[in-house]
Amino acid sequence: MEYKCIKKEEWDKALEQLLLFYTIFANTENEYGLDYELISPQDISTISYNKPKPATSLKSFFLPVQENVTSDRYAEKPRIILGIPNCDIEGLFLLDEIYLGNDFTDAFYRNRRDNTILISSDCLSINEHCHCASYGIKPYSTRNADISVLNIDGTMVIKIITAKGEDLVKRIPAAIAPAGNDIISAIEKAHMETETLLIAANTGLPGYKETGMLVKESGADIWEKYSSRCVSCGACVTICPTCSCFLLIDKSGLEKVKQMDGCQYPGFERVAGGEDPLLELHNRFRNRYMCKYVWKPVKFNSPACTGCGRCIEACIGQINKNEIFMELAKQLANVG
Repeated sequence: MEYKCIKKEEWDKALEQLLLFYTIFANTENEYGLDYELISPQDISTISYNKPKPATSLKSFFLPVQENVTSDRYAEKPRIILGIPNCDIEGLFLLDEIYLGNDFTDAFYRNRRDNTILISSDCLSINEHCHCASYGIKPYSTRNADISVLNIDGTMVIKIITAKGEDLVKRIPAAIAPAGNDIISAIEKAHMETETLLIAANTGLPGYKETGMLVKESGADIWEKYSSRCVSCGACVTICPTCSCFLLIDKSGLEKVKQMDGCQYPGFERVAGGEDPLLELHNRFRNRYMCKYVWKPVKFNSPACTGCGRCIEACIGQINKNEIFMELAKQLANVG
């Protein structure tokens, strides 16, 4: 990977030029928090860098809540998504396995992936529920993003990751130069500091594989305890960067509509005869963690949880999944 440097004001001018060719979504911050917004030239100066994490997960750009899969499609302007945290970049690996796998390729997902340039933003701080490092995921991107950016005292450091990213950087007309050793040392120091914060904030949280073992071997009591606060709203599955269940609904005129679905909704596994293996709330509640930590690791190579913590933040019942896992780990330690 190659590092390049450009002054922030020149980077902003480059983005303004890129708006002639691309639709750009980027993180901006207001009184409600950080999230992606459609960027116009006057918005460029408000773009936020290196802060975790937008409220909306990257998944939303590739898997709409609802879309007609039989309607005609029109060519769309290529787009850039700027400021993606690495937890979302890593989540895209799993979505790629699901939707671009050898058995079946989703043409709509493929078109969106091909039409999108991904610019990640290294996290230089953490939020309360960030725990990517506990699952072996770095707070900065080294793969799958096309480039990553880091704002160091008014200098934008660009890390080129893919050929698509290299082509984008070539389109920047401003003065752009290789990063010196002092800049690279500063980046490595910043990365290490963020990782140290993440590890210290999540002491006692089991790793991804250990969590799968704990969930698989757990009894019903703990799920009954924590699911008592669950209202089956589905916020956790909707906001998760890797949950991707959907319904295919038949409409009149031979139309089909793909509709986002989630295992926390009542009736998710109800069949035509009326049977429902997830009728009881605690079984439905546990199902999500079985899927993410037990079943998906068997079928896919990418983790089904990247430690973004959004499900904790979105939960109406204020259920903290990490508290469940740490309690399960303590139970196992006491038995041992």
